[in-house]
Amino acid sequence: MTQKLYLGSGSPRRVELLRQMNIPFEQRVLDVDEVYSQDLKGAAITDFLAKLKGEAQQKILLPNEFVLTADTIVWHNGMALGKPKNEHDAMQMLSSLSGRTHEVISSVCLSGIDSQKCTNDTTKVSMRKLTTEEIEHYVHTYKPLDKAGAYGIQEWIGLVGVAKIEGSYTNVVGLPTHKTFELLSTTQII
Repeated sequence: MTQKLYLGSGSPRRVELLRQMNIPFEQRVLDVDEVYSQDLKGAAITDFLAKLKGEAQQKILLPNEFVLTADTIVWHNGMALGKPKNEHDAMQMLSSLSGRTHEVISSVCLSGIDSQKCTNDTTKVSMRKLTTEEIEHYVHTYKPLDKAGAYGIQEWIGLVGVAKIEGSYTNVVGLPTHKTFELLSTTQII
């Protein structure tokens, strides 16, 4: 029986990374209320949300179908920075990251009709001190409201503002490709 893989994410960056990995898939996005307990910290948050997104998809999977779901947060000062609510929120987030090191945590979950396997990765990102003008330019020009921590490392801010990363670059983009490949390989999806 041929296995079929869905990507349960609306992220164009995750779509592009899977395509670059030559993994055949179809995109199928379901709306999920991304609410988690405030008791969760770091990777426990992204693990929970990636599993939650997978559970929503499990109800409509067939026996030979699997869905890959993911979640990414920026972890800074003991807090999760998700997607900003508006431009002001985005500028506040970037100001707090400016001149400091934070962690980007992504979890990936592979769900079948009655199984889930998850993995996660953490990358340390150091930003140089950004000026108010640079932050305003980035937020107004690139509209990073759909990105955890209010920035995309693959965009202008990553080119001019990120001084150093320790760990996987693709994890910061939103899909740790090496861990995703291992997950799909060990479950014989690819």
